[in-house]
Formats: sequence, C-alpha cells, structure tokens
Amino acid sequence: MAEAHGCVLVVDDDPRVARVYAEQLRNAHTVRVAYSGTEALDSLDDDVDIVLLDRRMPGLTGDQVLERIREQDLNCQVAMVTAVEPDFEIIDMEFDEYLFKPVTGDQLLTTVDHLLHRATVDSSLQEFFRLASKRAALEAEKSQTELEHSDEFSELTSQFELLRDELRDSLDELGDDEAFELALSRWD
Repeated sequence: MAEAHGCVLVVDDDPRVARVYAEQLRNAHTVRVAYSGTEALDSLDDDVDIVLLDRRMPGLTGDQVLERIREQDLNCQVAMVTAVEPDFEIIDMEFDEYLFKPVTGDQLLTTVDHLLHRATVDSSLQEFFRLASKRAALEAEKSQTELEHSDEFSELTSQFELLRDELRDSLDELGDDEAFELALSRWD
C-alpha cells in the first residue's frame, strides 16, 4: 500500500504526549494539535482526514468529541488513542480504530496510513474494519469467560461475521482479488 499524505488532528490533554505524536507524524503528514475536547472541535474542518483522540480528558471527553464529530457528519476517520481499557460500551461507539497507550511512532504512522486507505474504500468495508477493531480491542482486554457471557459481544461477533461473509460473496462475484482475500482472512 502506497503511503498517502493526510491532515491529522492529534488530541490529547497531556501536551508532552500530543507534541511527541505530532513530531512522529510531521514528516509524513500535515499535523494539527489540540489539548482539549473543545480545542479539538474548534480545529476540525473538512481538511482533517484523521483524528487521533484521547478518551480521558477533563471537560469534554474523547467519547463526547467522537459523538460530536459523528453528529456533524465530518468525513474523517477517528482512532481512539488511550490508556482506558475498553469495556463493552465501545461496541456502540463510532470510532474506526482503538489503540492502547503507550503507542510507538511506527504504530501511529501505520495506523494513520491504514485509516487514510480505509477512507477510500466502500462503506461496507469501512464498517467491517470498525467492527474488527472493536472485536480485537475487547478480545485483547477481556477474558474468554467475559466475552462468552456478553450479549453485546455476541451481537458484535454476529455482525462482524455476517459482514465478512457478505464481503467475501461480493469478492467472489467480482473475481479473485488475492490481496483483499488476505485482508479479510486476517480477521477470521
């Protein structure tokens, strides 16, 4: 996948963390920085492609900023970059990726590149990746027993598998695309 250039908004109430992320991204992307939820919303416009959003901030939280981004129908991808361990409430959140702090520069760059690419694909495939991200975040933090006893996780898994199968069927109709099939198989 060729690397694309994008506009990234880094949102974190810890100025040191925000500056480090910005510096790690600046050589490959245009970067804006906000130190609060309010600043983040003020910094958002149609030029922003990716938002790297801390969940736990005083005042307007990352969760609230995410809700406002989606309410405003801004066409950007959002990665939650946080130390907050995910609980089943993330299933209803409309983020595109969930990263656990501490995050390396390589992880940031890879995530931004993936999100820029995802923004160019069909909405069904974008939804597939959102579901996959939520599923992976919960599987990383929850015990097998907790997952097995969660109706929310069961529904998430059902949605994920249904969408995966629909995408595979569409792929079969279009012809064999080995790279796409490999991407889907990663989430089996």
